[in-house]
Amino acid sequence: MKKLCILLLAICYLQLAGYSQSDKYVAAMKTNLALFDSTGSIPDYIALSNTFARIGDAEKTQWLPYYYAGLALSTEGWTSKTIDKDANSTQILAFTDKAQALTTDSSDLSEINDLRNMAYVQQLLVDPATRFMSYGKDASMALKAAMDLNPNNPRSYYLEGMSLFNKPANFGGGKDKAKVAFQKALDLYNIATPKSLYPNWGKQQTVDMLAKCQ
Repeated sequence: MKKLCILLLAICYLQLAGYSQSDKYVAAMKTNLALFDSTGSIPDYIALSNTFARIGDAEKTQWLPYYYAGLALSTEGWTSKTIDKDANSTQILAFTDKAQALTTDSSDLSEINDLRNMAYVQQLLVDPATRFMSYGKDASMALKAAMDLNPNNPRSYYLEGMSLFNKPANFGGGKDKAKVAFQKALDLYNIATPKSLYPNWGKQQTVDMLAKCQ
């Protein structure tokens, strides 16, 4: 009987420890996601990326910290005019690899491939003339994978719209085609119900880009 009580106490302790760890993880993620929405400086994005990476290393089973570590670097890459975009994108892609290793869910993998697309686009824009055939192809493949994995992911259509908006009409782009993609993204944003901690960025950017397509 005494051994049984000890065993039950041990099980309860492990359950409580797991619950507390989960609470700590959620609290840490929410705190840093709030900072993500309020920050604007390059050092802040780097610090956020490092923090999310540490959360991922501590948790070991959660893909979202590595996703946000990469997203912070991606935001840094679009914001900074002096950053080494190749080195930055290499780091982002390393985080996508870590994130992908921790999930098999198609919706999760769709988000991860969207992040890959942004990393490849950053590398493409270093020298579009010479890099289109390599990084342009990688970016297109990542975006197609994201759409195939989750056809209802609004961020994929936002990124498609951005690609079309910045592509000349005689190469298959232009505002008219971009507008269709942005409208599709907005329609999906309007019916989306994101899970807690799950990516939900992009709606305001989509609204802003739709206005530019009028």
